[in-house]
Amino acid sequence: MTRQWEEAAHRGTMDVLQRLLDAGADIDARDGHGQTALMIAAVEGRRQTVEWLVAHGAALDRTAKYGLSALMLAVVNGHADIVRALTDAGARLDLRGTGAPGFADRTALDLALGRNDEAIVGILRSRAAHRRP
Repeated sequence: MTRQWEEAAHRGTMDVLQRLLDAGADIDARDGHGQTALMIAAVEGRRQTVEWLVAHGAALDRTAKYGLSALMLAVVNGHADIVRALTDAGARLDLRGTGAPGFADRTALDLALGRNDEAIVGILRSRAAHRRP
């Protein structure tokens, strides 16, 4: 991941992201921590950037350190609007964290329950109910 791409993801400057993407940037490039731009935007709570990245083909279910996906990072950071955007886009609900205590073998719902975040728990339960066959 280039420094420009990473900074644009942190800041939510979609015009810079678009310019870099047009120039051949990898939308799923990873930073030094293994995070993609989608993960960075999810951590930062940048809903419009998350939606832009998803619309431009960013992989929803890549994982980084501790097996956390963009959805899980949004949960951990309490960004209900990002959780809603990612689940609406089809992010997997069954991914499980790895390694670190507090993340190992936990899904996004488990993480939300651990935070006692009723809004996010409600979103995740609703999405899970709608996805069942």
